[in-house]
Amino acid sequence: MMQLSLFDIPHIKEKRQSGIFSADDFGVQTVRLNLEKKLIDITVISNDFNRKTVSYQLSKNDCLHRWLKYKEGFSADLVKRLLSEFDINSGDTVLDPFIGSGTTALVCMMHGINSIGFDILPMSKISIDAKQSVFDYDIAELKQLIIAMENLSVPDDHASTTDCITITEGAYPKKTEREISFFTKWNMNSDFSDKAKNLITLCILNSLEKVSYTSKDGQFLRWDHRSKKMLQAAEYRKKSGKNPLVIRLDKGELPTLKKVLLDELKSVFSDILLIRKDTSHPPVSDITFVEGSALFELPKLKDKTINGVITSPPYCNRYDYTRTYALELAYLGITDAKIKQLRQDLLSCTVENKPKLEYLHNHYASLGKQHDFEKILKIVQSNRALEEVNGALTERNTNGDINNKGVLRMVNGYFTELTFIYAEIYRLCKPGAKVAFVNDNVRYGGEVIPVDFISTDLAEQIGFKPVKIYSLMQQKGNSSQQMAKFGRVPLRKSITIWEKS
Repeated sequence: MMQLSLFDIPHIKEKRQSGIFSADDFGVQTVRLNLEKKLIDITVISNDFNRKTVSYQLSKNDCLHRWLKYKEGFSADLVKRLLSEFDINSGDTVLDPFIGSGTTALVCMMHGINSIGFDILPMSKISIDAKQSVFDYDIAELKQLIIAMENLSVPDDHASTTDCITITEGAYPKKTEREISFFTKWNMNSDFSDKAKNLITLCILNSLEKVSYTSKDGQFLRWDHRSKKMLQAAEYRKKSGKNPLVIRLDKGELPTLKKVLLDELKSVFSDILLIRKDTSHPPVSDITFVEGSALFELPKLKDKTINGVITSPPYCNRYDYTRTYALELAYLGITDAKIKQLRQDLLSCTVENKPKLEYLHNHYASLGKQHDFEKILKIVQSNRALEEVNGALTERNTNGDINNKGVLRMVNGYFTELTFIYAEIYRLCKPGAKVAFVNDNVRYGGEVIPVDFISTDLAEQIGFKPVKIYSLMQQKGNSSQQMAKFGRVPLRKSITIWEKS
């Protein structure tokens, strides 16, 4: 087997001390320590691999990849490196079960490599449809579109407002709501092509946060102190005799939607011209995208059809993407009821997620794969590291160290569902195919959960051969609450590399 050489970096050799996984040696950590001892020789720290590489930070400056402001994505540069190291060539097929903004698929497309991807957030389809049409847009039409938009103005008698859900109520000034409604209807009723209309929809999605009183911040939206929501909260606290809220967000004068929308469209147009100038022959490849959960879509695919996998699942960090992207979801017509269902359909990564085992059981049974379901579930239930983590978290909860008992259900559900993903990927991969998962380790109630090591352990039980665990030099910290109570423990962000032998 060819040795991976993605980065010229040293292996980790430092000796771990007692209490590294369980603060104050509160819980049993024997299995985690033994697992680290087993995998430490394939764990390497990178000097030129950093948080920009495995996040959206590099992609936001890249042509094409910046068309959707998707902070959870990774960079195109990382995908290019992995495609090269995995020896994936034109005509091969790469899978991304959590496709997001489509970075993996688009890099593959530009290299003539086919791709398959899944995502349940509706922004993904709009983004991928827009990006994969980069060689198909009518340049003359886009010029006309920009001119038409420059000459638009919202009529004084246009009184419609934009849709909202409970989370986003009052997110825009009234005049901005009218603008959103006007430009949306104009786009819908215009005579431009469907591709051009979809591109405008994507540009509107990218404009919403900039023209709103909100700002994406981890697992929720922060609100400007001038927003109706914050003004009402301040008035309520004043009447109740409570101390005023400390609100630090002030976005200054909010721009008009027309200005932001034109900026977005002109930026995209420049990217299209640049990409076409630098690409003499449009690559020939297919992007197969399905708007749905990989948990339920992967079992439908045929065996041994995939040459490699490059992906990043939602992290086990309690981030709720239905809240982070609430503005975009509300704009696309997702109601409060649909938001709740969408939240449940996501891979379990929030305390609100409920177990999906019954649904998975029924799904596998409907496909005639009951045996596969039982086999995968047995792997989950027999994994000693996960059993240790579940036990430690239960004890921490009893001790009052867990601030939300839903964390216990979330962590177990997270690894259970990922194991089904890993098992299906193994089935789909051709012999010799390599798999890359970008993920974060986490800590709850003083218990470190080595997501990369546990995932690699589960993958090995399934049949994969562990190859490398690339770890960032810059490791993340813990929440201020945990550091105050348990001290600071550095947590890895990693790329786990496995191979189907």
